[in-house]
This record gives sequence, structure tokens and C-alpha cells, in this order.
Amino acid sequence: MCEHMFVVTGGPGSGKTSLIDALTRRGFRSMPEAGRAIIQDQAQIGGTSLPWADRSMYAELMLGWELRSWHEAQAIDGPVLMDRGIADVVGYLTLCGLPVPAHIETAAKLYTYNRRVFLTPYWEAIFAQDAERKQDREEAQATGKVMAETYARFGYQLIEMPMTGVEERADLVAGFLEGV
Repeated sequence: MCEHMFVVTGGPGSGKTSLIDALTRRGFRSMPEAGRAIIQDQAQIGGTSLPWADRSMYAELMLGWELRSWHEAQAIDGPVLMDRGIADVVGYLTLCGLPVPAHIETAAKLYTYNRRVFLTPYWEAIFAQDAERKQDREEAQATGKVMAETYARFGYQLIEMPMTGVEERADLVAGFLEGV
């Protein structure tokens, strides 16, 4: 287990990346989200490993990205914020009603993070769609619920972020990270 790696998870449009960006401005290190980058890369090259085309292959690319992020973060001194983690791939497949291959389940068990996981719940007031985030409100809400269930199943303690401004959320997370 890597005690210095902290996952921030939740549904799309729930403020994960904004929270991580605020903490990065405060000097904390972070690893970027896989999903958005994969979508951008696939669109650029005309690939089909997209959540609206080939969900299983998209999940495999996410797994590869998350494993690489885990290894890079392992070498960093001090706390590192992870914009999602390997268990998110399990949650994604579960949400899609697809089988979770044994190797993805094994990866989620082997490559672990700090037991405290920060969950940004669905929040109607800040949810927005964009070119990469095509999920509707219902899917965003369901994603947050599945991620909470998935991380709990893997033994993580969820710390739900309050529906407050990003700086207030950042203050709360920074309190957990200081001294790590």
C-alpha cells in the first residue's frame, strides 16, 4: 500500500479536477485523470477506444494509464493526489454492465493507495457536459454511487467532500495531507 497516494474519485462533473488543481496551486503533487486524456488522444488519432464506441478497450487503456500513474507517483516524496485510481476502472466496467476481467480486479487489489479516498459526490449546481464529458446527469449520479461502492468493496474509507466552494474543499483535503 502506498500511504502517500490519495485518490480523488466521483462522478463526472463533481469537482474532482478543480479540487486537485486547487491543491496543486498550494504545492501538492498530482497525477492527471486518464479518461479525458484517452478520449482526447483517441479523437486526435481517429481511434475507437472511447466510452461511446468500445468500452472494454477504453477500460484497458484506462488501466494502463492508471498503472503508469501509480508507478510514477510511488517515486514521489510526500503526498500525491490521484485524479481517479485503478479501482475506478472496475467501477467503470460495473457501471457499464460489462464483466470485470480478472487482471483488472487483480490490479485493483495489488496496486493500492492510501485507505482514505476523497469522494466528490454528484452536485447538480456544478455539473456540466463538454466535448469529452458526454454523460447526462443520471449517469453522472450513478457513476458517483458506483465509485463509492467499488472503493468501499476494496476496503477504502470514503471521505465525502461537502458541497462547498473549491477552496473550502481544498482546505479539508489539505488537512488530511499535511504531515504525510
